[in-house]
Amino acid sequence: MSAFDLALPRRVLFGPGRAAELAGLLPALGERPVLCTGRDPARHGHLLGRAPAAVVTVAREPTVDDVRAATHRARAVGADVVVAIGGGSVLDLGKAVAVLLGNGTDPLDHLEVVGRGLPIERPGVPFVAVPTTAGTGAEATANAVLTSPAHGLKASLRSPHLLAAVALVDPLLTLGCPPEVTASSGLDALTQCLEPYVSPQANPATDAVAAEGLRRAARSLARAYAHGDDAAAREDMALCSLFGGIALANAKLGAVHGLAGVVGGTVDAPHGAVCAALLAPVVEANLRALREREPGSPALSRYAAVARLLTGRDDAVADDAVTWLRETVRALDVPPLDLPPALHGEVAEKAARSSSMQGNPVRLGPDELLAVLRSAT
Repeated sequence: MSAFDLALPRRVLFGPGRAAELAGLLPALGERPVLCTGRDPARHGHLLGRAPAAVVTVAREPTVDDVRAATHRARAVGADVVVAIGGGSVLDLGKAVAVLLGNGTDPLDHLEVVGRGLPIERPGVPFVAVPTTAGTGAEATANAVLTSPAHGLKASLRSPHLLAAVALVDPLLTLGCPPEVTASSGLDALTQCLEPYVSPQANPATDAVAAEGLRRAARSLARAYAHGDDAAAREDMALCSLFGGIALANAKLGAVHGLAGVVGGTVDAPHGAVCAALLAPVVEANLRALREREPGSPALSRYAAVARLLTGRDDAVADDAVTWLRETVRALDVPPLDLPPALHGEVAEKAARSSSMQGNPVRLGPDELLAVLRSAT
């Protein structure tokens, strides 16, 4: 029997309308909440039920300096609980602030690749994650992705101490997402179920949630994109996002995110749209490499299972997954990767060293990564 660990938020609350429970949860967690949110703090601030001790906003994927400034603000007001209400960038900011408050350290002390990479020794203050998009699954992950403009890439703070005390997932909060955000974030959620499913570090628990996430995305992503007020489709995508977060936290990601992290640190592009552009080319490259170098790999049968989940056809083969992904990305009007060819070599070189590559089912060489980038642009 396989042995595995399973890292999860301390408590997960899921369901339409459950955001109304947030105010009642806070007294047991802290007295001075700091609210992390997006451009419009008034949009969801009322959910706290009282005025926060401080509000910090982020309108982009957070940088190291964004986290420093937000942590300084939270320390100044004596914050003892962090509530993040927003998309993945907001949630990543919130979990970084929470853990730094508990450790009294700087983000570069712990940041992978571009920082010192020191382990996070102590728990943070309680962190409550309330996603308003269905994409990153950040409410369930043990990392926070930060951009380092000085180094031209994204890197993570990573520790079990980053897991939320409460992940409160209310699909109704995603009803206002515009179609382009629904498309890019939804394809990111789908990717975060697909990559852990074919990862060498997959286990029975991650298989279960990843497969269910793929099934729900296949039936509801296009509906959520075309009909933003379809509550059932929004619920499916919120579950896909949550399940993707659980899966990636425990079974790793692959070459899509290995490349996307570097692309996102090199050019200004939404993470979900970058993943969407890379998804079919990476799956195609992985299938080719597996057939050429590791024809006995169990990943080949897993890709066939992915194809069956996505297409709903019992006779689907692995290549049908590539076709389904290409057609879906096209139908959702996701643009190709906007990365100048002159940068392809640098991106491929940096991506090959990315920690996200740990979950790829086969090692892709520099030429193969270059071919992926060319196909995605």
